Amino acid sequence: MSRRLLSFGDALVLLGQDPPATATVDRAVGGALNLATGGLSGEVLGMLGERGRILGLGRAAARSLGDRLRGADGRAARTRLLEAAHTVIVVLAFFEVLQETELPFSWDDVRLTRREQIRLVAGQPPAPEGLAQTLAQVDAPCPAPHLPYEGTLVALGQWYESLGGRITHFLEGLDLWARLPSRERQAAADTVHRTLPRRAVERYEELYRRLVQEAPEFLYWTGQLEHQATRAELRRALAQLEQALASSAALNHPPEHAARALARAHQAALGRRILAADSPPEGMHMPTLEEVYLDPDFKVRAVGDHDNPADEEWWAGVPVRSDLTDYLAGALTSPGLWDVPLLVLGQPGAGKSVLTIILAARLPATGFLPVRVALRDVRADHDLQDQLEQAVRDATGERVGWPELVRSAGTAVPVLLLDGFDELLQTTGVRQSDFLTRVARFQEREREQGRPVLALVTSRTAVADRAQHPPGTVALRLEPFQPDQIRVWIQQWNNRNARSLVSRGLSTLSWELLAPHRRLAEQPLLLTMLALFHGAGNDFQGEDGRPLDEAELYEALLISFARREVRKSAGDALWDSQVDERVESELQRLSIVAFSMLNRRRQWVSSKELEDDLGAIYGQSEERSDSFRKPLDQAEAALGRFFFVQRAQSIRDGERLSSYEFLHATFGEYLAVRLAVQQLVRLLGHRPALLRSAEPLDDDLLYALVSFAPLFSRQMLRFARACVARLSAEERERIADLVVRVHWERGQEERRDKRSYPTYSPRRMRVPSRHGIYSANLVMLVVLLTGQTTAATLFPAEDDPGEAWHADTLLWRASLPEAEWADFALALNVSHVRDAAGRDLHIRLRQEDDTARPEVVDAHWMYQVTPREAGHVTWHVAYWYDMWHKARLAAGTTEGVLLQAAQPLLESLGPLVTTFNGGGGRPATSVVHDLLRLWLDAESALPDEEVRLLYARVAEGLDTAGPDVTVGRRLLPLLCGLVDRDRDRLGSHARPIVEALVSCLPAELREHMNRHHADLFGLTSG
Repeated sequence: MSRRLLSFGDALVLLGQDPPATATVDRAVGGALNLATGGLSGEVLGMLGERGRILGLGRAAARSLGDRLRGADGRAARTRLLEAAHTVIVVLAFFEVLQETELPFSWDDVRLTRREQIRLVAGQPPAPEGLAQTLAQVDAPCPAPHLPYEGTLVALGQWYESLGGRITHFLEGLDLWARLPSRERQAAADTVHRTLPRRAVERYEELYRRLVQEAPEFLYWTGQLEHQATRAELRRALAQLEQALASSAALNHPPEHAARALARAHQAALGRRILAADSPPEGMHMPTLEEVYLDPDFKVRAVGDHDNPADEEWWAGVPVRSDLTDYLAGALTSPGLWDVPLLVLGQPGAGKSVLTIILAARLPATGFLPVRVALRDVRADHDLQDQLEQAVRDATGERVGWPELVRSAGTAVPVLLLDGFDELLQTTGVRQSDFLTRVARFQEREREQGRPVLALVTSRTAVADRAQHPPGTVALRLEPFQPDQIRVWIQQWNNRNARSLVSRGLSTLSWELLAPHRRLAEQPLLLTMLALFHGAGNDFQGEDGRPLDEAELYEALLISFARREVRKSAGDALWDSQVDERVESELQRLSIVAFSMLNRRRQWVSSKELEDDLGAIYGQSEERSDSFRKPLDQAEAALGRFFFVQRAQSIRDGERLSSYEFLHATFGEYLAVRLAVQQLVRLLGHRPALLRSAEPLDDDLLYALVSFAPLFSRQMLRFARACVARLSAEERERIADLVVRVHWERGQEERRDKRSYPTYSPRRMRVPSRHGIYSANLVMLVVLLTGQTTAATLFPAEDDPGEAWHADTLLWRASLPEAEWADFALALNVSHVRDAAGRDLHIRLRQEDDTARPEVVDAHWMYQVTPREAGHVTWHVAYWYDMWHKARLAAGTTEGVLLQAAQPLLESLGPLVTTFNGGGGRPATSVVHDLLRLWLDAESALPDEEVRLLYARVAEGLDTAGPDVTVGRRLLPLLCGLVDRDRDRLGSHARPIVEALVSCLPAELREHMNRHHADLFGLTSG
């Protein structure tokens, strides 16, 4: 239930006005100022009759705001006064302008006649109990820090217009109005309904500026602060937030005992290092949160009933803001967060958790009681109050109940900072999807108990669509770092580490080093990872001095961190070769984690799912000769120590539930591609048990891993290109041959029922779909290995490689969702070719900047008709309607769009769609294709010779198709119009074209042409 809005009388009382007088005003006004109620004529009259009292009390209340604020005890009381002051000036602005506006009558003369009173009473139903209090609430728009101030003024203008319209409607029912001349009535209506609202908005702005002089919070509500300092100086560790809030709220009852202890715990966090003391490489010094935390940019928007904050398009058009301190100051001092929590979203590593730590430390105890709850560390099955009490105990060591804690804070407002809602969702599923609603209910209960609380909940953006958003929810999304923010962060890092770096012969970190890798550097946690990588003596440049490309950087990063962890755990007990083997083993484990996510079509995996996958893979490894020999029975310990793997957790029924996610999705994509290419290389080591035997290649692990999801997203293709490029040309050629063999063997009937790694099942899939995905992945890998290939190479045992390719594309398309099929199709370019052996296809990778249109498909190739170098060859196939029906049966989006565009052609010129003309060294095309070229391109894009040739082909095609009344009736005006348009370009060639057209027309259409196109028809008898 939403908090009740203030009535005008409520606002007056809060600002020190006499309650009996204000009650009279409320009774007189009734619901006239609540536009959601529709309003009653009697209430409008009462409002107009009390306008003098409204003005007097309103002006007195506005003048008293400063004194009332100075006497306010605590943040909640001050915010309530601010809300009351705003309610007063909204009403006051309208009535001041109303009083000043000149009209053809006096407001004192506006009263009901006896007849009007009887009509009003007769038509007014009795008000339900409690309705009067609801009607009296003022529902005018109020500034909010997530809304543009200009938008608030527009909404307020509309509110005033509705109020003016209500008054106009009331006036139109009075005898006074009826006695006015028509022109005066129209002018008065326009003034009340249009001019008065506009002037009321202007007066509101004047009154609002006066409020700003009394209370700076009003500036934060509208985001109208003007800054003199630079962006970098302002945006560090929310430094100005404490000053902004502390200066506006004093406590007569300061915090005591538990509240003071909790404040000390929060403030101590500012001095902590950004990572644990033993995490950085030797000689590196980690800055503190206070030193290095930069206020991120953000977007903020209200969430509607059917909105999806997880959708990137939902955020499109929302401006990026850089005033996080100001926004938070406004949000924490306005009444909006009393009803529902603020939802803070961001990518993994964006700094959501650190924001709650900084905010808890910066909120001044002279007004706020921050309570930070890491949801991963409290029991998910407990209610919110128990979770709060557990968090306080963990932070202070004191066991204190929630009401007692709030009392110990005096009149400070509790601020709940609930960090990691996404972890609850990932680890417990839909059981926590109503978490935000439960927080809002807790706020409602606390408000009813006189303990209003503010709340903020953090979550990863990708799971925000799985939450129920209570009405009034506002979502704030943290944005990636901009280059100037990265530079400031680097400066702070170098302040701590420049001496150490120089002493070890290393350069200091710089923007120039990180700029090629901005996609990683723009996330704060990944930026720290890059700084650690650099501090460990690694270079961002290759041996040739060029910057490492994306794949080279990922390989270096992963190896560096894995080696560090291996050295840390094993000390000096291992030889270098053993360290290398351990490092590779760690990366292979991480690759299985990556496949666990990829094959489930999501960016995270639960610890239970991961244990199942690892057991399925490593449990069979002892029979194999590859490096997968040691079962991974401690997945959480193995993964938890890696910097670039984020672990989400929650506690339910005493059990700790965990899930894992890479800090950036591209880490998982790279690791998956890396292992896939490794398995291809492993095929080179195939040795059959008997010489010259036909023992199938062992691709069992490859099939298990890459038969659930495609490997051909744009990013994965870039990684695959880079991984394949590390192989020699000879290795690439040999591996490609082996992959083609694997592709053929997997397609044979005797292997289809063989289940490799049968317990590896990241998700349920039909066996044909797995074969289709595996086949598509293998084909893409062959193209990557060779640069380009042919259908004959991919299907060496098939008599018709073109038909084999077509059959497999149907399987691939049936196995892939539309978006993934599009990724596959758009990644390749296919050319139709013929040679002495027959028809074939050349398949190559499509470059990302390739905007060339696909080639015209040669009908010679489609129908296997031998082309002639000289002369023409024409043919017609009669099943054009069958093709139309088969395309409709497929019911795909692509077919549907093309079929919709082609339907008028099929209905009108169907037989000409399957009438073809070829020869002369040109591709064979249909009559309809040539007609469309003439219609769309002939005037501008085609030379005269090409135009004449197309007309000749059309003529021969018409002759081949033969007379058809339906086709002829549709074709006659079109072709006559084209020939007439192009007659000058055709010259003497026009006659044979017209003769061909006439010859294919039935007799009735020839007569029609003679009557309506006599000039053209005359060419046939010249």
